[in-house]
Amino acid sequence: MGKAIYIATIEPNSGKSLISLGLLRMMLTKSSKVGFFRPIINNSKNEGYDNHIHTAIQFFHLDIDYDDCFAYEQSEVVALFSEGKSNQVIQNVIKKYKKLEKKYDYVLVEGTDFSGEGGITELDVNLMIAKNLGIPVLIVGSGNDKKKKEFIHSMQLSYTSFVNKEVDVIGLVANKTEIEEIEYITKKLKKIIPKKVQIDVIPKVNFLTYPTVKEIVQSLHGKVIFGEQFLDNPIGSFSTGAMQLRNYLTRIKENALVITPGDRADIILGALQANASRNYPKIAGIVLTGSLLPEESIMKLIEGVQATVPIVSVGSETFETSNKVGAVQPKIYASHSKKIILSLDTFDTYVNVEGLTNMLTSYSSVKLTPSMFQYNLLQKAKTHKKHIVLPEGNDERILKAAVRLQILDIVNLTLLGDKESIQQKCNQMGLQIDLNKIRIINPENSMYNDDFATILFNERKHKGMTETIAKDLTKDVSYFGTLMILSGLADGMVSGAIHTTMHTIKPALQLIKTTPGVSIVSSVFFMCLPDRVSVMGDCAVNPNPNAEQLAEIAISSARSAEAFGIEAKVAMLSYSSGSSGKGEEVEKVRKATKIVQAKNPKLKIEGPLQYDAAVDISVAKTKMPNSEIAGQASVLIFPDLNTGNNTYKAIQRETGALAIGPMLQGLNKPVNDLSRGCTVDDIFNTVLLTVIQAQQQ
Repeated sequence: MGKAIYIATIEPNSGKSLISLGLLRMMLTKSSKVGFFRPIINNSKNEGYDNHIHTAIQFFHLDIDYDDCFAYEQSEVVALFSEGKSNQVIQNVIKKYKKLEKKYDYVLVEGTDFSGEGGITELDVNLMIAKNLGIPVLIVGSGNDKKKKEFIHSMQLSYTSFVNKEVDVIGLVANKTEIEEIEYITKKLKKIIPKKVQIDVIPKVNFLTYPTVKEIVQSLHGKVIFGEQFLDNPIGSFSTGAMQLRNYLTRIKENALVITPGDRADIILGALQANASRNYPKIAGIVLTGSLLPEESIMKLIEGVQATVPIVSVGSETFETSNKVGAVQPKIYASHSKKIILSLDTFDTYVNVEGLTNMLTSYSSVKLTPSMFQYNLLQKAKTHKKHIVLPEGNDERILKAAVRLQILDIVNLTLLGDKESIQQKCNQMGLQIDLNKIRIINPENSMYNDDFATILFNERKHKGMTETIAKDLTKDVSYFGTLMILSGLADGMVSGAIHTTMHTIKPALQLIKTTPGVSIVSSVFFMCLPDRVSVMGDCAVNPNPNAEQLAEIAISSARSAEAFGIEAKVAMLSYSSGSSGKGEEVEKVRKATKIVQAKNPKLKIEGPLQYDAAVDISVAKTKMPNSEIAGQASVLIFPDLNTGNNTYKAIQRETGALAIGPMLQGLNKPVNDLSRGCTVDDIFNTVLLTVIQAQQQ
């Protein structure tokens, strides 16, 4: 897995290009396999490409395709956010980033340039993306035109915003500061920011803040008349040539852009002569306004002057042109080697490169956001296609989920039911599904019924099962689906959209049975909260487990968490934390915790714990200050079904969290139960869980 840094800016025009160039060069000293990614780029209609990406690829000769370097244009994201599709944006950003992460040793991720369009702030977008990518952040802020105390406060607030969202910040860069304030800003930031966070302060470099004539041409849609080879001239200031020449000459400054109507031959020729004179400053260029051009004789005279001054014509009037020029923000182009070299030198001079390198190479994160968890589910499911049976083939939600699964080609499916009625329902719903690519079996008259009846009878005759009852039960969709698994015709089953939990899992308990060493089948939900994924068990199967059963549920749940990429930190929940509480129920939890510790000494577990002490670090510091689990538990074990089921549903309904599951654990083959109130997303995600369980078994 590649190492990465996310550059997050807290405002537009913070000078992150300098930081990006420096970090790219830093990464290239460690490996030639370096990738560059901008999740969201500015709309690129004018240039046809994003300048940041183009500059990175061209100057550093990166071996990367342009289209792999971004996920969206800004206008697309604004539209999707307005439609409530922010999760779609995040999923696609993760997908594009992961592609680069697999290919490159290092990836630089450069944050967004949002400035409030559509109610979206730059800080919000950077927070959301950085958190879901799970990579460390370098926050960049600009001190330009800010009072130093105000700037320090804004940097502190930004740092706090990221940390409160559980984003790892490895450094703060205070950019574009006054050189005489570097020491003061550094001292103050180090005082209020934790020592583990690197602080770097970079002064404002005037040359880097100058736009070029090329940028003026692009911004004003100008036409180059003369001197196209000098468009990279930097503009230190601009002035309007509307007065008489003798007065205007006194106002020309070094690297000035002269703005004048195209019919003012006196100003044009005077400016060119001043540029050639040792007695006047050099000018950057001349902009002719109003679509006016000098007369032919004057044009001929200009053409004969050997000047290093580009002359550009624009359609706007003089006053409007001046306003537009003043609004142009500088960029760094691949062709502007002087700016790039100066940027790299400035980075090396003021940034602790060795410190950042060490942080980057040693960084590792175990944090897992809901979006990343769902992405990982999809990727794991794709690695080895499995066959899943869905017994409730006539349910509309099942059919919609089947369409999505078929489009993604993740799994082989069998639907149980009558093919004609399933096709009719699909037609009524307008579903685009190819039923010829999905196996459909009707348990009422299947070719497998006789064999299944024999298998069922032999498995259950010691419990009083007769051949007649066995034959009848094979027509039951839950028994039929379970017998498919037992016979090797399917790898797993997902049911329960219209059937009870007992109807779904009873055949599995009778036929598939439990894994060796496991005496109890239990369940977990993967609760996708806004900032984390928690594993909750048992919320669906066991009404009132004893201490031994509770211990087994905890061990199985911890294994399930680890199998799905979640570091297991187990909290055994009760109405009391630590040793303070007494009573039969809390003693059961205390005993179960000791059993787990004896069976699996390496497992991180704490109990009894109250829910708030288990998940809230501030509460944990008060109630359980010496615990390494309290406040950061990822696996939550409830003492009974009543508590667990009500708690998960309360969290789901009140927070809008996505609950994936229940996933049954402890069976020889995966069978998973749906809630009768399940959504299409629930079904889709539960199928993915089942596929992954089948892969692991």
